[in-house]
Amino acid sequence: MRILDYLKRRFLHAVLLLAAISVLTFGIAQLAPGTFLDEMRLNPQISAQTVDSLRVQYGLDQPLPVRYLRWIASAFAGEFGYSLAYNMPVSALLWTRMRNTFLLGTTAMLIAWSLALPLGIWGAFRPKGWIDRGNSAISTLLLSSPELALGMLFMLAAARFGVLPTGGMTSLYSEQTGFAVADVIRHLAIPATVLALVAAPMLLRHVRAAMLEAWNSPFVKAAKGHGIGNRRLLLHHALPAAANPLISLFGLSLAGLVSGSFLIEVIMGWPGLGPLFINAIFARDLHVVMAVVMLFSVLLVIANLISDVLLYAVDPRVRAEC
Repeated sequence: MRILDYLKRRFLHAVLLLAAISVLTFGIAQLAPGTFLDEMRLNPQISAQTVDSLRVQYGLDQPLPVRYLRWIASAFAGEFGYSLAYNMPVSALLWTRMRNTFLLGTTAMLIAWSLALPLGIWGAFRPKGWIDRGNSAISTLLLSSPELALGMLFMLAAARFGVLPTGGMTSLYSEQTGFAVADVIRHLAIPATVLALVAAPMLLRHVRAAMLEAWNSPFVKAAKGHGIGNRRLLLHHALPAAANPLISLFGLSLAGLVSGSFLIEVIMGWPGLGPLFINAIFARDLHVVMAVVMLFSVLLVIANLISDVLLYAVDPRVRAEC
């Protein structure tokens, strides 16, 4: 039953954290200068009476606590308020774009970890070797390269060689040709690769550091002194010892890659939450802005919660502390 108590505590902590984030998000949004209705007042074809009636219709004349409670109730109902710029519930704008952003972020995460994990382990297993030195040089180069520059470089290469599409998520007639899934994969290749190359160097350094610390730990050296082979040392001793920081990093990397995909989505025309969020900011469509912020806050909290549960499952020290 200890695991149930642990899950209850972590879940309560997550709920309180999300409640605090919702209050902070709503408060900051209300402090922003101007609203969509203020922009409408600048249109000479729209009368002040029309704007005032819209303000009353959407409850913007109510006190802040009342508006906050109405927004929270709408969020629990899955609507997240009403978009004045798009003239529809915010939920109608979110879910398809959220799926696209999640597809891009998770694909990039899988590519990044597929690169970082074996290269980081090999770098710790053979420090100062030619692979480790190459990893260090390439990581430094990628970390110093702006995400925008990498995206533009890949787009120019795709346009030059014509192998992959340079933007969007689907081709015009992909549904009719019967290759819709393959077409999405082709459009996904460049933005996912760019995101993975941005994230992989930092992941690789964390993996290498964690594995190097575990590989040089006294109990691994003692096991090596007893004649245990390197393969068994790696799989049964070093990797479990390095699991704690890597599990925490895995949860954060998922949330980070999904939320960090905004710039690439805008550059490459990927129909995710990034372009919607930027357009909502310029249009001062506050309900859309707040909904996107809350969605990524929920994603981050869920990722941390999953990491905590995995740590509890694999690390007896965490179970002992609980």
